[in-house]
Amino acid sequence: MKKNSVCPFKAVVIGVSTGGVSALKFLLGSLPKNFPAPVLVVTHITPDSDDGLAVLLDTMCTIRVKEADEQEFVVPGTAYLAPANYHLLVERGGSLTFSVDPPVNFARPSVDVLFETAADVFGSALIGVVLTGAGSDGSRGLLRIKQSGGMTIVQEPADAELSSMPESALQMVKADHIVCLNEIPRLLTKLLAG
Repeated sequence: MKKNSVCPFKAVVIGVSTGGVSALKFLLGSLPKNFPAPVLVVTHITPDSDDGLAVLLDTMCTIRVKEADEQEFVVPGTAYLAPANYHLLVERGGSLTFSVDPPVNFARPSVDVLFETAADVFGSALIGVVLTGAGSDGSRGLLRIKQSGGMTIVQEPADAELSSMPESALQMVKADHIVCLNEIPRLLTKLLAG
């Protein structure tokens, strides 16, 4: 990052489903320890899952990875994973909250719920990323990010383990960047450097 530069983005949100564990291992594992924004992640997991994924990823990454806590304020250099069976929402001021509202796009946690609330809070200072997965979760939320002036990134569908989430997002949003997974960490680092 350039000396005395100001990070133009305040947060990164990531949505992922099928194939997500290996995608998250690579993406989060490739971010530098001093990554200048918080990373909020929804991955479709079974309702009875524990925080094992966050613990595993934390051992493999230089940034901190943890399961999100209710009313926690997000800080740069940390990735927050939505807990099983709860929607993850961002509140004004940058704190996190949970909801047990019905599933959205057959999922709780839902990517759309996170993306939409984050777009409402961070506006143009948000980067949204849709990765591999089944279904259309994340498409509406990515559109909200785009409409709020934020930056949108979609994994190249041909590169995804399961392409329907990226394809659905691209049908709804003219993404700013359509790239292979191995290019996303470098792209995020560059965007956040200003």
